[in-house]
Amino acid sequence: MKKCVLSLLTVSLLFSCIPDKKEISSVNPENWTKRKVAISAKDSLEYGKTYLSIYSQIYSISEHKTHNLTAMASLRNTSDKDTVYLTKAEYFDTHGKSVRTYFDHPIYLAPMETTEIIIDEVDIEGGTGSNFLIEWKVPKGCPEPLFEGVMNSTMSQQGLSFTTVGRRIE
Repeated sequence: MKKCVLSLLTVSLLFSCIPDKKEISSVNPENWTKRKVAISAKDSLEYGKTYLSIYSQIYSISEHKTHNLTAMASLRNTSDKDTVYLTKAEYFDTHGKSVRTYFDHPIYLAPMETTEIIIDEVDIEGGTGSNFLIEWKVPKGCPEPLFEGVMNSTMSQQGLSFTTVGRRIE
């Protein structure tokens, strides 16, 4: 009987030490359906597409060692008067393969509003050359939205951070 109880205790201790699988927030981002909006083809909106480089990993010491980063794609409406519409945000890996699409229906950003897409430090699917293509529409005369990448990491007493800025390609 003592052996049975001891065995059960040992097994339960072993399983209690296995950490729960943590959900990666960059796979389950903000509920984009709350921002969903219908755009009429009759609306006279100008179309644009922006490329944004994001680094979920960088090289450290040599090309054989990488360091994981938390990355944030900051999506900003720079207009103080007009609402802008983002129609698609697609995340690609180093090799140009689509990793995931965050939304493929129009969402809105109110004047001067910002929202973010966060790539968790443990989410390394994008690799060292990951990037976004973000498609958007704005009213005529409205300034273009601004897309920035903010990458950071802290280990012990060391920290690093840097930014990137999106570039309009269409």
